[in-house]
Amino acid sequence: NPSVNAVSILSLPLPELSKKLRDGSLPLDHVFYSYVGKALQIAIETNCITEYLQESENQLRKLKLTGKQGLLYGVPVSIKDSIDCQGHDSTMGFIKNLNKPAAEDSVVVQVLRRQGAIPFVKTNVPQSLISYDCKNLIFGQTCNPLLYTRTPGGSSGGEGALLGGGGSILGIGTDVGGSLRFPAAFCGVCALKPTGNRLSKRGILSGVVGQKAVAAAVGPLAKDVESLALCMRALLCEDMFSLDSTVPPLPFNEEVYSSTQPLRIGYYETDFFTMPSPAMRRAVRETKQLLEEAGHTLVPFELTNVDYVIFNFCVRGMFADGGNSFVKKFNGELEKGTMGLFFWLAKSPHWLKTLISWIAKPFVPRFSSIIQSMKPNTVSEVWSLHHEIEDFCHQFIAQWKKLNLDVMLCPMLGPALRIGYPGKLSVAVSYTMLYNALDFPAGVVPVTTVTDEDEEELKDYKGYYRDWWDRTLAKAFGGSVGMPVAVQCVALPWQEELCLRFMKEVETL
Repeated sequence: NPSVNAVSILSLPLPELSKKLRDGSLPLDHVFYSYVGKALQIAIETNCITEYLQESENQLRKLKLTGKQGLLYGVPVSIKDSIDCQGHDSTMGFIKNLNKPAAEDSVVVQVLRRQGAIPFVKTNVPQSLISYDCKNLIFGQTCNPLLYTRTPGGSSGGEGALLGGGGSILGIGTDVGGSLRFPAAFCGVCALKPTGNRLSKRGILSGVVGQKAVAAAVGPLAKDVESLALCMRALLCEDMFSLDSTVPPLPFNEEVYSSTQPLRIGYYETDFFTMPSPAMRRAVRETKQLLEEAGHTLVPFELTNVDYVIFNFCVRGMFADGGNSFVKKFNGELEKGTMGLFFWLAKSPHWLKTLISWIAKPFVPRFSSIIQSMKPNTVSEVWSLHHEIEDFCHQFIAQWKKLNLDVMLCPMLGPALRIGYPGKLSVAVSYTMLYNALDFPAGVVPVTTVTDEDEEELKDYKGYYRDWWDRTLAKAFGGSVGMPVAVQCVALPWQEELCLRFMKEVETL
């Protein structure tokens, strides 16, 4: 339609767009088809979309007829593949899940529809979701819209690519080790991983069903923090609480979000497990300085034992059955490559794992620890693991309270790694996965881009273990001048509004 100015529609931030849709100054179809057109273009460039939701056009017509307005009236929304939409597959990248359409919408999608949003596409994921790349045997590899040789991150990688390329204004993904935060950080947008049970997970598939050690969460991705807040406002409503009574009925707390009180902010530059790239360290330092200049108090936070958390809580917790149920999913669908070694190990007898772990220890100590963590546990061992995680969480909160902190500023892995590298670098999830083990809300905000100086400094990157993994990570980071780098903003459990308020502060500064 020649009268539609798609460029100006696509440039509007979500709060402004939704206001114009609600007051009728922008027609619904103009907005919808502008995004459909842009999404198609980004899909051709990055291969990020798995399916177009044809019924979105009927929903559009209905909205025009009834004129019933929710907070997201007329807003097109993209949905991650693993989130059920009635009549469509949730494949998780497995061929065996094709042609098994979902019987009904997940609760989150139902609430979005009731708020007037229009889910219009589903987006790509890595096979099984347990990866921060974005590739599977059905849909292939998704690329980063800012640089095609880079991964968009994962597992909400299709979301990251579509939003980063401007083909969607609001996306919904999931996160069990950084799966919302990686794509947002790698593609230069914002995301929020709420506390695990703040938003309903009914009708959402997970990579390892039933494990309780590492908390999964569903959350939004958008270009800016205000849009994330609008999405949370829309989702945290009576509809959500009545459709899923296991979700605490906590509506969005406006007072906390809009407060302007100076904050006490903890911060650290490294977790002493994955050495940050020069750009990551600079991102935290510069953000810290700007926050101090704006009148906030910054307090160094001492992180300890991250290696223990990663091996004993995360790896052992996720694969407490020795990786058995995870490996089963891949029957007949195993992609060649780095996962192959992982599967072979998961299927190996315990004595062989112990032997390999012992041989690997001097060369790749972290790999050796991962093999050790992959043994099947008895029920009492799993119980004591859960108890230990609870203890760790209380200790972490005690340290937080002792320093009287409101929020925490942390590094976020970046810049985006080259395609194919995440599979070789599972250890680099340490910065994000910590907050799934703790089940704290955590968001990412892009704050800077890689400079020539960062690239120069990267030549001296050695890592903390100086092993094969550290050398590979240095390679994966290289050649990234101009790529975005984000920081992570963290709050205590159930304090999403405070987390968003802090993110807004960082974004503004």
